[in-house]
Amino acid sequence: MITTDIIIIGAGPTGLFAVFEAGLLKLRCHLIDSLPQPGGQCAEIYPKKPIYDIPAYPEVLAGDLIDNLMQQIAPFNPGFTLGEHAQTIVKTDDDQFIVTTDKGTQHQAPVVAIAGGLGTFTPRKPQLERLTDFEAKGVDYIIKDPEKYRNKKVVIAGGGDSALDWTIFLSDIAAELTLVHRRMEFRGALDSVDKVQELKRQGKIKLLTPAEIVGLEGEHHLEGLTIAHNDSTLTLQTDYFVPLFGLTPKLGPIAEWGLELEKNAIKVDNSLDYQTNIPGIYAIGDVNTYPGKLKLILCGFHEATLMCQSAFKRIYPNKKNILKYTTVSGVAGFDGSKKEAPKSIVKKIE
Repeated sequence: MITTDIIIIGAGPTGLFAVFEAGLLKLRCHLIDSLPQPGGQCAEIYPKKPIYDIPAYPEVLAGDLIDNLMQQIAPFNPGFTLGEHAQTIVKTDDDQFIVTTDKGTQHQAPVVAIAGGLGTFTPRKPQLERLTDFEAKGVDYIIKDPEKYRNKKVVIAGGGDSALDWTIFLSDIAAELTLVHRRMEFRGALDSVDKVQELKRQGKIKLLTPAEIVGLEGEHHLEGLTIAHNDSTLTLQTDYFVPLFGLTPKLGPIAEWGLELEKNAIKVDNSLDYQTNIPGIYAIGDVNTYPGKLKLILCGFHEATLMCQSAFKRIYPNKKNILKYTTVSGVAGFDGSKKEAPKSIVKKIE
């Protein structure tokens, strides 16, 4: 039985930052994640994707963000159970929680923080004939290594942030880059839309709107796409087609834990501490929902901070916690130089 102060289910950015905030309060954390390394989607799906809305980082790659978070929490020596799903939660008579994984590993703590992001996820695929024939042969749903597309002809389809961000990023890498979207308007950040429009004006990318991919061409590897654009149909030669239509999330076992749910997310009280309908169980990050919720990493960081303050009061109801700024109190384990994260739990993002 692994015992700790806070069991964190999910080792993405929000879960990792919760370790730091808990550590400042001298609370121990143990994280459970189904992936074989910490980092969540940032490490598994888009380690090379640039992120623009992390404070003090005009631009940071998702993988680098995870590396930095791991260095930040290293002084607090968190425990990790990786490659295992949190399967069940049972509350004991002495107000503790026991979380058991699909491999039978048991964890006990007075507080559980669910930071499972979107849960398990699968890419949303366009309804196209022969699509599966070209998967890993020119059709990619996730961009892990942008260098794969260097000096290649690439077509991206989609109108959200991922499609816009990757269009901007790959514009300096691909030999030819085309963004296809079925509407004139985009769903992504306005600043990203402006950047894409500027790239079009500079002739660095092609932008086809309103347009839709209607066919794929090629023998053993993707060679071209048939695109319906306005009232005509055109054929575009390409090496890679990347449809970025988002992910379909599933909560998995979390949905069976007696938590109040709304639209595949866990309802929490955002007026104070992001606690669920079960006292002692919190939900932070993309996995939760409340009025005005924004699914941003920086919002998850804020939620993790307030959750840890509430967890301290729950664990030590008679102990007063005085907020201390790290600029005054410092962080034990840091001497001004970077401290490496434990190599046994970190997979370097190449």
